[in-house]
Amino acid sequence: MDASTAQKPGFVSLDCGGSNNFTDEIGLEWSSDNYMLSGDIANISVANETRKQYQALRYFPADDNKYCYTLNVITTDPTIGICLSNATTGQPFISTLELRQFNGSIYFNQFESQFFLSMSARINFGADSDEPVRYPDDPFDRIWQSDSVRKANYLVDVAPGTEKISTQIPIDVGRDEWPPQKVMQTAVVGRNGSLTYRLNLDGFPSSGWAFSYFAEIEDLGPSDTRKFRLMLPGAPDLSKAVVNIQENALGKYRLYEPGYYNLSLPFVLSFRFAKTSDSTLGPLLNAMEINRYLKKSDGSADGSLLAAITTTYSSAKWANEGGDPCLPAPWSWVQCSSDPQPRITSIKLSGKNLSGTIPVELTKLGGLVELWLDNNSLSGPIPDFSGCPNMKIIHLEDNRLNGELPPSLADLSNLRELYVQDNLLTGKISSRLLNKDLVLNYTGNAGLRKEKGLNHKKIIIGTSIGAAILLIATITSFVLLPKRKKNPPHKGKIQHSLPPQKLGSSLGDTAAEAAHYFTLSEIEDATNNFARKIGSGGFGIVYYGRLQDGKEIAVKILTNDSFQGKREFSNEVSLLSRIHHRNLVQFLGYCQEDGKSILVYEFMHNGTLKEHLYGPLTHGRGINWIKRLEIAEDAAKGIEYLHTGCVPTIIHRDLKTSNILLDKNMRAKVSDFGLSKLAVDGASHVSSIVRGTVGYLDPEYYISQQLTDKSDVYSFGVILLELISGQEAISNESFGINCRNIVQWAKMHIESGDLQGIIDPALHDYDIQSMWKIAEKALMCVQPHGSMRPWISEVIKEIQDAIAIERGAEAVREGSSDEISRRSAHSSLNLGSVDMATSDHYLSIDDSITRPTAR
Repeated sequence: MDASTAQKPGFVSLDCGGSNNFTDEIGLEWSSDNYMLSGDIANISVANETRKQYQALRYFPADDNKYCYTLNVITTDPTIGICLSNATTGQPFISTLELRQFNGSIYFNQFESQFFLSMSARINFGADSDEPVRYPDDPFDRIWQSDSVRKANYLVDVAPGTEKISTQIPIDVGRDEWPPQKVMQTAVVGRNGSLTYRLNLDGFPSSGWAFSYFAEIEDLGPSDTRKFRLMLPGAPDLSKAVVNIQENALGKYRLYEPGYYNLSLPFVLSFRFAKTSDSTLGPLLNAMEINRYLKKSDGSADGSLLAAITTTYSSAKWANEGGDPCLPAPWSWVQCSSDPQPRITSIKLSGKNLSGTIPVELTKLGGLVELWLDNNSLSGPIPDFSGCPNMKIIHLEDNRLNGELPPSLADLSNLRELYVQDNLLTGKISSRLLNKDLVLNYTGNAGLRKEKGLNHKKIIIGTSIGAAILLIATITSFVLLPKRKKNPPHKGKIQHSLPPQKLGSSLGDTAAEAAHYFTLSEIEDATNNFARKIGSGGFGIVYYGRLQDGKEIAVKILTNDSFQGKREFSNEVSLLSRIHHRNLVQFLGYCQEDGKSILVYEFMHNGTLKEHLYGPLTHGRGINWIKRLEIAEDAAKGIEYLHTGCVPTIIHRDLKTSNILLDKNMRAKVSDFGLSKLAVDGASHVSSIVRGTVGYLDPEYYISQQLTDKSDVYSFGVILLELISGQEAISNESFGINCRNIVQWAKMHIESGDLQGIIDPALHDYDIQSMWKIAEKALMCVQPHGSMRPWISEVIKEIQDAIAIERGAEAVREGSSDEISRRSAHSSLNLGSVDMATSDHYLSIDDSITRPTAR
């Protein structure tokens, strides 16, 4: 390896499971892991993986601790900490740890004091293989992914006429931090006038740093020109700037790098380079980088105060846990608040061989509630803890502390327990401290006494006899405590045994007024004695009816012998009597008479979504893609109302295509609240019986029995997959061998880039970008853990974006560049500015930043 390709200073490549240093096949120098003392080593075998650094790993216990690497760096801070902790299940592990030092110029921006840059896309266009370009071709070991790779989270939707080109002529890239020559020597050109791509951006929507890299590597004729614009749907202002590579770069084979230091981008980025009307050649693109602004965490508010303690006891294992005291998990001897910037609330250093005086830094922890320093060898006086106004418990027993008991302890208004026994304390105990409502134990301090003649009713432990009396008094008070009365039944809760008349006493006054009561004879007249059956479900049969005023109704009769059904009837009446939304089936009233429990709804003329997707209604009149999107939007808005418009939140628990009904205008409404659950104060709910329908049931809810609104989001993700594919959620035949579930089947196709493999053959007119939007959002909805799923409001936004793409598809396909820019202003894709005061994730964008910048 010559000097030009020698590894630069500042490279750190740790083989965390290895025991020997080595140089790999591309020239990177790997070191064995001498930084981490914890954890165990395991040898592993990974299919098609031959690199030595991935043949072993280091793993850690699945406990509440974190395991940190602390590495020396040349930045604003002298060290950097990388910590692993157990997130939910499984054991933390690490194979490699790599750091690369830059000179700081190419990625410098005015926001770096507050934000990191997190790489979302680094693309080498026109690459001659699937292999990425990295070290030694890129001396900083950036990884430039090939545009030949086709994955669900990478480039798709390549425009017809896209052609790869390359050159061996050197490219003037200016400085070594710019894209390497190998990347700039390849490109794509749009022979038909367009380059179009769709790209998933990890971590977005957010504000980001985005730059394109151009170098003219084709020989242009005397009359040839290459001028083009970047077209972003919904951002016409960003689409005005014209690129002329030779003119902008001041010649051929030279780098030109326009971009934006601050740009708000969506998760699914659809972009297009289109030639201008006066250009003879189509657009050219060599490379692109997009980074997300990731707000720096200031860590815990008190972290720096503990540095003196951990430095003093650096030889102890507990003082070397590394990283922030609170984040991402607290040190084993620390507890923290749940604030965005957590405060230390508890320090437990009992029996840690501490010596010297009590560290003064502990007296400055404003959030400290508990301090345990007992059973050590601490000496000197007890300091003033006035800087810890929240302190409740102090344990200083079994040390060598001397001097007086500070009177300032009486000023701690929250102090409830003070243990100072078995020290060398002397002097009188302050009467103010003795009169506080607290447990005070000062035994074993021969020189410490209280004033004579003072009688105290507080719990003061001065002798062993006093402690025995305290124990007896505690036991006595426990025995003599009177029994509490049981809480009365909650007003408004429906009892399982309902009266044969109106439910006023069970539902509460408001519900009783809102829910109309039908007599059984009215129901029988309206349904012609239940002559026309229109549906059935797990808890009964649904009949068609018409009231005397001509209003059409659907009458649901619960199964008489179903105790569970009676409970669901009670639940549904209670819920539906107080919620109203245009995307929820209207509840008209109820009847409970002659052993029958009956619910009355508005009649929905076009049946269920299930019937239109793969039922008898599909023959000859299947619904097109944009109508499916509109149905999805309607249904999602109904769910959003349940989740955010009701107090407390209502979780449906049984979302499926048969519970989405269509009215005479084909507008969708969500129905069947028999399984709904109130969410009190946004908390998760533990149910002894998991409810729902196979195929739509949230696996996390099934396993943990913890119900949240994200369980509904999972079910809705399944519905989105059904809308795309026209397939049922569960099938023994449709999904191939060993696959009965639409989620598993669709995920396999989508993640491999084969969206066409799941699209309903009955769909013909659609824009593939809108289809990709919904497919990817559906996969996010069916993530295994609820925390990884979007909120239903985010799903609505994506559906609306897909609808906007469909409605503008004709203009995108047939209009000119300028016309597209004009029409794209009507897209719902938000690329505007966001006020920093209302968001931790976005930066405000002013006019100067929004204009493209060439560095």
